[in-house]
Amino acid sequence: MTTPSPGPFTGPFTGRTLDDLGRDLRAGRTTAAELTALALDAIATGGAELNAFVTVDAAGAAEAARRADEELAAGIDRGPLHGIPAGVKDLIMIAGMRVTMGSRHFASHVADADAACVARLRRAGAVVVGTTTTHEFAYGPTGDRSAGGAARNPWDPSRMTGGSSAGSGAAVAAGLVPLALGTDTGGSVRIPAALCGVAGFKPAYGAIPADGVFPLSRTLDHVGVLAATASCCLLAYDALADSPVPVDLVDSVGEVRVGWLEPDSLFPTDPRVADTARAAVGPVASEVRMAPEVLELFRETYLAVQSGETAAVHADRLAAAPGLFDPEVLDRLRQAAELPAWRYLRAMEARQALEEHAEALFGPYDVLATPTVPILAPPIGARESEAGGERIQVRAALLGMTSPWNVLGRPALTVPAGLVDGLPVGLQLIARRGGEARLFAAARQVESGQDRGAGLRA
Repeated sequence: MTTPSPGPFTGPFTGRTLDDLGRDLRAGRTTAAELTALALDAIATGGAELNAFVTVDAAGAAEAARRADEELAAGIDRGPLHGIPAGVKDLIMIAGMRVTMGSRHFASHVADADAACVARLRRAGAVVVGTTTTHEFAYGPTGDRSAGGAARNPWDPSRMTGGSSAGSGAAVAAGLVPLALGTDTGGSVRIPAALCGVAGFKPAYGAIPADGVFPLSRTLDHVGVLAATASCCLLAYDALADSPVPVDLVDSVGEVRVGWLEPDSLFPTDPRVADTARAAVGPVASEVRMAPEVLELFRETYLAVQSGETAAVHADRLAAAPGLFDPEVLDRLRQAAELPAWRYLRAMEARQALEEHAEALFGPYDVLATPTVPILAPPIGARESEAGGERIQVRAALLGMTSPWNVLGRPALTVPAGLVDGLPVGLQLIARRGGEARLFAAARQVESGQDRGAGLRA
């Protein structure tokens, strides 16, 4: 699949998949050192304007690339990520590197050990080039509240990337790196992937270990990946996960039954966004709707769980140095701290009921499809927008389609669906538990754009 170029920000990895790069490496047409040099140069130019990266480890990356080339020359091949430059969200620990969580509280913090996912990334032969911009403490889906400033969307730098994995979305979309890690608590991998026009995968809860990741909400946090295509995300996931999904298993999947989850049953949606995402699925997907009372239970549960757990993480900082927080993040933390304990406990109990509601919603389908985000990327700093003739809150809109699947820990994937007014639209695919192979098979069908409907049956 060839991805469209986001305007003037065409980096060295735009439109190049991990398979493409791997073939070039193994055929001797390039080296890991050359790929890493391309990434570092692009980060210093386009990356600077987009504010995609926070800390860049040029020397460490060059050394890792040299080792990767030596290993390939010696016949040691660590797999599809061998020699591939990668970015890592700025709250995932990287030994010896400055990792700030996007906050003045940690402006000089240097990690003393790799997070488990970074250790696995290195073990797979990837070259870690630096940390990517995050919304402060990952506490926001807009990506424009960070100690280092807002990340900017490569399609229009006046627009949000979405968050909280803001820099990861911008870096992959602009072709600065072919792969980046993010975290997803309510949509924080899928939202920037969708608004920036790339693929983003939120695995099932715990599928990629979160050890060494600064927490936002411990029972909602997921480690995920962003790349050009769903197939690239699968290759990265297989290198990072406890239980990989072999590509040949995806190849062997037959019929995938996909239902169209009517977006207006989740959140007021821009009709152009809905139509673009719906067209990407094809004409055979039947429609299902989430009942209003189920949606309300999802929202209440997500808010209560996230608020209770986030307030616990930041209670000491909130008491000792509130002035170091971004004002908007501070205001949200103070609101979270006011949540009664009984609401958190009741929300944790509600998750089982929501599992039953989700099973009923899926019905005969393997995968549900809906727009990833119901609106186009808003201007940086915007907190209100419009969708379907209604005034809406931007934060609520960005999370409206994605957060239920964090409550349940279900695997969910966003892939590019098309453009509206020159801005990307994402299509979100959600799977049943254990349905990763069918999820990626459905994504492959959407991305190929060939023989639509042959593998997606209602």
